Amino acid sequence: MNIAANSGPVRPVQEVNPATNWQPDSWQGLKALQQANYPDQEALKRALLKLTELPPLVTSWEILALREQIAEAQEGKRFVLQGGDCAESFHECCSPLITNRLKVLLQMSLALVHGLQMPVVRIGRFAGQYAKPRSSDQETRDGLTLPSYRGDLVNSYEFNEKSRVPDPERLLQAHAYSAMTMNFVRSLVDGGFADVHHTEYWDLSWLEHSPLATEFHKLTESLGKSLRFLETITGRDVGSLRRVDFFTSHEALHLHYEQAQTRQVPRQWGWFNLGTHFPWIGMRTADPEGAHVEYFRGIRNPIGIKVGPGMDSDWLARLLEKLNPGREAGRIALIHRMGESKIEEHLPKLIKAVDDCGSPVLWISDPMHGNTESTGDGIKTRRFRKIMREMELAFEIHRANNSRLGGVHLELTGENVTECTGGARDLSDEDLKRDYKSTVDPRLNYEQSLEMAMLIVRKHAQGD
Repeated sequence: MNIAANSGPVRPVQEVNPATNWQPDSWQGLKALQQANYPDQEALKRALLKLTELPPLVTSWEILALREQIAEAQEGKRFVLQGGDCAESFHECCSPLITNRLKVLLQMSLALVHGLQMPVVRIGRFAGQYAKPRSSDQETRDGLTLPSYRGDLVNSYEFNEKSRVPDPERLLQAHAYSAMTMNFVRSLVDGGFADVHHTEYWDLSWLEHSPLATEFHKLTESLGKSLRFLETITGRDVGSLRRVDFFTSHEALHLHYEQAQTRQVPRQWGWFNLGTHFPWIGMRTADPEGAHVEYFRGIRNPIGIKVGPGMDSDWLARLLEKLNPGREAGRIALIHRMGESKIEEHLPKLIKAVDDCGSPVLWISDPMHGNTESTGDGIKTRRFRKIMREMELAFEIHRANNSRLGGVHLELTGENVTECTGGARDLSDEDLKRDYKSTVDPRLNYEQSLEMAMLIVRKHAQGD
């Protein structure tokens, strides 16, 4: 069984020649940013060797199925919902958290399917999102300087010398936790958890009195009646709505880890990263001449590229030429994360640059990362009104420039956290102290996530 097993027939992906002068380790001859500094190199080699021997986490046919769906999203036939934790942690690999995260994505996707009247591609930021880029290699507290926390893939969040030393064994643990996460998601999906006939399974206990939950239940009740009517008059089961596709994604930051899961498969040409369906390149590592771009140019996975206000037209054009020289459909998704105050200035120029290149891309809005700030108490947060405003502007700017926004990328959770202010319950800075759990970036809670889905539906409808 696999998360994407129900994709149906896959149209052949456009055949092009494999990347020339490339091997999975070609990146090692170039400058690699954001890499961990392991004091025990022999232990690192042993861990990586073991990692190459472990079974893959995804399959090549799942990856090619996703490429086809992304190609259709580029044509306006699908919408992409990408969401999940900013950074997964090993101790949160447990059934309640995974189930709640799945519930949020299912509810958001159903709202989008109902409102947009088109299929939704569901991509989770899970089963591998264990590494995070950092502004500095070191962190200092009370006069003590230690290596920065780079995610559970590398070291531990606790601020002591032992916890912060990069540990190669964590690479194997990350693979194991990713496998367990995916296995549980697969079991839920294949077992009918995603059946739209039984959306009561998706309820989150802490939302009994939420006005958004009431609105969502009305939506599902209406959809349920429509489905039952359709099944009654046709005498057939709408089986395709009992199961859904789920794909995985993470930022492919730790290049040794990614290389160890990059493999060839029978009856397919080229190389696949079999550790995830959809890896992406962050802004900090998107140097066209750098190690990360070199690694990405040789894998057949669909890939995302984070695009920020610091990226100019020439930089973006060089990335597209390097990563998609064959102009393949379904290959590239550009995930723009500008910030509410900068998107109007910077996004139009990049849209024009893509048009000039003639490279097919899927534009996805990430309204989270450009709107991060700190409160007077030093708590990192995001203002929901700014997130919503950037999302609104993204739709408007694409329309004004004869482009199409085809997806959204959100950091979210199914837990009752208070990490982003505003939203349905109008959370304040004081509320942040009540239930702030993230070790890296603030996430939307359920209500804020569903409110965002409904905003997307409204903005999309305005362009019809």
